[in-house]
Amino acid sequence: MTAEIRENGAFLKVTISGIPFEKSTWILSNGVEVCHQDVGILVFKPQNAKRNVVISSGIHGDETAPIELVDRLAVAMLKGDITPEANVMLVIGHPDAINAHTRFLTENMNRLFKQENDTANIERVIANRLQKAVTKFFCLGSTSGEKWHLDLHSAIRGSKHYMFGVLPHTTKPQQNGPLAVFLQQSAMDALMISDAPSGTFSWYSAEHHDALAATLEMGRVAPLYQNDLSEFEFLEKALISLMTEGDAKTADWIEGKTAVYQVSRTIYKTSDNFKLGFPGSAENFTRFPSGSLLAEEDGKTYVADEDGESVVFPNANVAIGQRACLLVKPVSISTEGKITVQRILPEAH
Repeated sequence: MTAEIRENGAFLKVTISGIPFEKSTWILSNGVEVCHQDVGILVFKPQNAKRNVVISSGIHGDETAPIELVDRLAVAMLKGDITPEANVMLVIGHPDAINAHTRFLTENMNRLFKQENDTANIERVIANRLQKAVTKFFCLGSTSGEKWHLDLHSAIRGSKHYMFGVLPHTTKPQQNGPLAVFLQQSAMDALMISDAPSGTFSWYSAEHHDALAATLEMGRVAPLYQNDLSEFEFLEKALISLMTEGDAKTADWIEGKTAVYQVSRTIYKTSDNFKLGFPGSAENFTRFPSGSLLAEEDGKTYVADEDGESVVFPNANVAIGQRACLLVKPVSISTEGKITVQRILPEAH
């Protein structure tokens, strides 16, 4: 089946086919080495690459626009329409969930990238495999080569900001200003700055490999091949530039063009009695004024603070111990070197 990829660019088709995997490596006419390294993992290695770029999708199986976009990038490079100047790893993460038209089969895989997992379910097995693949990939480049990881997702609910990027919290002193500029050039409507470590795929690359990493939310979930990829034209162009430009181009952050939020609190579900204090249909970034009931559980209530807060990723149906929602506030940032929050901004009621 690798021949289907080599001859027809059928990366997605082969990934979800269920046919036993066989590793294969070949050279394109432009001299780029291609390795079908594992199920859903395709690596492009040009000579003298100065950047290492991971573009992942399908960590949740029903988030199909990112999967289609990654497949399109694969086709363009396999056919020679795009010649990468960076080492590139494309990932379609969870073929079984894609085929089942569901987010995951047993467990939310985007919480499993903290460390090596036991092998209790398929998500844990895949997360282990992807962590090892990313580690191997980032060892390809020189120690001075740039490392990037854009993990593409789609939201399961509506949003005040149709496209937004989530910057993971890391203990590394990253000079990640260029990441914010990249996301702005990708036409992200908003950025959200995390306040604590997490087990997401992008966090893994940021924390363990000093990568400029972010989770990108691309619109809403939809059935496979029923997405309008023209909605993501600027993101696609930015990704292509990241892969094809040998030297980084500098650009300025434009204040006010992209909304920026910082996580102020995280509410976790700790029992089956957890309930949100607002309709489950509430959009991401819905603002709640001071004193509004946000959630309740076993007699404990959570209310919006005196300045009001906006809610992101609310979900009362998560497993016990997992995040039920994030609360955020708008901020102004500086992108000189490391992204820093300058001040909290008032939010329109």
